[in-house]
Amino acid sequence: MSEVSSSPLLKIISSCISSSSDQQITFAQYMEMCLYYPEYGYYNSRAIAIGSQGDFFTSASISEDFGELLAKKIKQCWDDLGQPDNFQVVEMGAGEGVLAKIILDYLMQKYPQLNDNLTYLIIEKSQQLKEKQVKMLDDKQYKIKWKEWQDIKNESIVGCFISNELMDALAVHRVIKKNDSLQEIYVTMENGLLTEKYDQLSTLAIERYFQENNVDLTHELYPENYYTEVNLNAVKIIENIGKKLQKGYVITIDYGYDAQKYYHPQRYQGTLKCYYQHRHHNNPYANVGIQDITSHVNFTSLEMAGQNVGLNKIEFLPQALFLMGLGLGDRLNALSNGKMSLNQIWRKRSQLHELINPQGLGGFGVLIQGKNV
Repeated sequence: MSEVSSSPLLKIISSCISSSSDQQITFAQYMEMCLYYPEYGYYNSRAIAIGSQGDFFTSASISEDFGELLAKKIKQCWDDLGQPDNFQVVEMGAGEGVLAKIILDYLMQKYPQLNDNLTYLIIEKSQQLKEKQVKMLDDKQYKIKWKEWQDIKNESIVGCFISNELMDALAVHRVIKKNDSLQEIYVTMENGLLTEKYDQLSTLAIERYFQENNVDLTHELYPENYYTEVNLNAVKIIENIGKKLQKGYVITIDYGYDAQKYYHPQRYQGTLKCYYQHRHHNNPYANVGIQDITSHVNFTSLEMAGQNVGLNKIEFLPQALFLMGLGLGDRLNALSNGKMSLNQIWRKRSQLHELINPQGLGGFGVLIQGKNV
């Protein structure tokens, strides 16, 4: 585990643990601080970078085609809703603003009528990323606004909520099976080091979560010391969308599984991963505040939470099939039209194949939900 030294964030975490009544914090609290603490958390620090110079890639950072095809899907949603005059796209967790720029530029070029009726909203938790987005999108031609959840009135949105690799970056609770019962993993201090301990669940919401997902980790199928994650923050986001959306769609793109696969007895070490300079490992207590910490998404929980707030599942499919259905195959075929050099063709083909590689980005899940559609 990590030693509290000169790191400001480690000192803050240590102080938070010391001031708590039980000298411990939930892993979810620890992960939240590591990722989002003002100035020192990963997503609020100068350390955050996406792409070849950062710790991870996204589909939008690899190829503009991803954003352009997503823009086509947004156009389909607008058509399906009867081409409303005030159509809103809400992107949650917009990274450095790359995806938003690609979508807006494509809609402006290809679908000017939709562009004229479009307002693009961004909900961004990271102040550091928000500043990058403002620089990226500092153009008067974009009808774009930054909002907090509380700024959006209930049932006021007609349009789409979209997110790409947001849910995996939310703080999660971690639980473990001990003596045929479910306990939660907490973070505490021992001899100046961050370490883990086990205690009773911090909230009944964790029990309800497993009940709704029809998962019983205390069953004999699950081995002793089986541990995994519970993403209550993702559930809260879906609940918020259900309140704010009057009519329209929710498109969630991320890596993960349904509940049956996510909580399979053989996945006894969970899905938590840490990323530092394009290398991944399993120690969330290293590189505190300067590495990304993620967990896979349980799409079943998003479906169940959606049903509770009027969001019905329309389809769940791999990103490869989602993009092929929007015309990625046509883009591959068009590479042979003689308008590009061999080097350009090779580069573009490589990018497109990366988006649909079933062992990589193509295996990401795409969940589409709808309300009053």
